Amino acid sequence: MGFLFVLIVGLLAGTISGIVGTGSSIMLMPVLVYQYGPKEAVPIMAVAAVMANFSRILAWWREVDWRACLAYSATGIPAAALGARTLLALPSHAVDIAIGLFLIAMVPVRHWLDRHQIKAQLWHLAVGGAIIGYITGIVVSTGPLSVPLFLFYGLNKGAFLATEAASSLGLYLSKSVTFERFGALTPDVALKGLIAGSSLMFGAFIAKRFVLRLKPDVFRLLMDGIMLVAGISLLWTAFS
Repeated sequence: MGFLFVLIVGLLAGTISGIVGTGSSIMLMPVLVYQYGPKEAVPIMAVAAVMANFSRILAWWREVDWRACLAYSATGIPAAALGARTLLALPSHAVDIAIGLFLIAMVPVRHWLDRHQIKAQLWHLAVGGAIIGYITGIVVSTGPLSVPLFLFYGLNKGAFLATEAASSLGLYLSKSVTFERFGALTPDVALKGLIAGSSLMFGAFIAKRFVLRLKPDVFRLLMDGIMLVAGISLLWTAFS
């Protein structure tokens, strides 16, 4: 029954993230924490996120901006490995609290970024990759940060979805390898990640037909709601 619940939420999360470019980790993580505990949920989500990003790349392959992807990934990949190593040293209770507070904090941060619409350059992507990569290693998902970064670079719709996914793929692969190296990604955990990831992948292909119809205002409200609900649920888990 637990696997079925994870698959249903994963399908919904994969569809939404396939439309707005992020949100799968934010939606699925509280379910994984409830089902498996925070320490096991984080590497499971890392495997699932690899599959989710790979599916978005397949769906929009021809529109990837590889220069932007390389600039972001060159610094983001090693930073994600460092962040994942930091995470493994933290107690489970602290992980719950850190993720919950981060998600809630991203709502006002996103609005601040929205008001300061600055055109990003390749070097901005490199600096952002290092910072966001490290945070990704610790707090599971930084889509709310990477989304505006790639949008400010000038990407939109399919090009945005494909490039953000290609850039994030390297970060989550680095994170997964780090978990495996330090014994957190066991065969059982990897299997659970593959099961969760399969639902995210299927949802991403369902989402493709809806991408061009989504209005920016709907996207912003959807992301705010997802982050608030997920953050509050994780804090509730940590303190209950």
